[in-house]
Amino acid sequence: MKPLLEVTPDGLYCAQGDFYVDPWCPVERAVITHAHSDHARPGSKRYLTSAPGVGVLRARMGSDACIEAVAHEDTLDIGGVRVSLHPAGHILGSAQVRLEHAGEVWVVSGDYKIERDRTSEAFEPIRCHTFVTESTFGLPIYRWRPQPEVFSQINSWWRGNQTAGKASVVFAYSLGKAQRLIAGVDPSIGPIFCHGAVQKMNEVYRESGVPLPATLYAGDAERGYDWSRALIVAPPSCNGSIWMRKFHPASTAFASGWMRVRGTRRRRSLDRGFALSDHADWPGLLGAIEATGAQQVLVTHGYRAPLVKWLGEHGLEARTLETRFENEEETD
Repeated sequence: MKPLLEVTPDGLYCAQGDFYVDPWCPVERAVITHAHSDHARPGSKRYLTSAPGVGVLRARMGSDACIEAVAHEDTLDIGGVRVSLHPAGHILGSAQVRLEHAGEVWVVSGDYKIERDRTSEAFEPIRCHTFVTESTFGLPIYRWRPQPEVFSQINSWWRGNQTAGKASVVFAYSLGKAQRLIAGVDPSIGPIFCHGAVQKMNEVYRESGVPLPATLYAGDAERGYDWSRALIVAPPSCNGSIWMRKFHPASTAFASGWMRVRGTRRRRSLDRGFALSDHADWPGLLGAIEATGAQQVLVTHGYRAPLVKWLGEHGLEARTLETRFENEEETD
């Protein structure tokens, strides 16, 4: 039987339904797991995404993009393939793509996390024969601390900086991580300012019904503003930039799963690192895979080889799936 998905020069292609999942190049029809740029590329004629994810995808693809929305778990027939989208828990609107044809069920997870948060729909395990999983943090060292503990650390750092007369600048990816961080901190500590890229996505989240504390655009602050009580949320690309000079003196931090590894903070010249990730950790990956009941697991971007080896040693048919989903610029 022909597999439901195959790797082509344009990306993961379902020949039976004549569509692509997260294509790398412009195609006729694209089914999109979520709006991060390594999964949602501009230029395709038609996009299908989850209803909660339409706002963020349109913000990325532009107002002229032809985007079709489907509610989570509703089923469409595309060329004889039953297609449904199910929550992935990664960012707002992120979805797993379930494909069913001739009694065979495949699920493409996209990016996902198991831990619930206030800004995305909770991950939903889907039973299938073949599961395509990410492996961004596919090493046993990656084990996340409970969210309340991490946010308590961030709040304490913010308060400590206020006492020291320093601004608190935390770097977080503009789509997803920044909104999760803003929703999780204690807004009573002080004002929350945002870089323009973050503030733009905050508004999309609010328009999509996600409640966030009040945030201010950093560019609107008056010259000479006292930043010592503020939390400033900015993309990682701002670290070391001229834009940062206005906040001096400041303490800098990065909210990312990569902060779990000692030395990463030092290499990025940061004062603090908070291990807060929008991807599953090692136990999360193993639990998600087990919950699918899949006998075949295809492992994409990240630490693929260790996960494939572990799964093979535990009785599953596992192999790597070479894709271009290697750009973690916005997703960790």
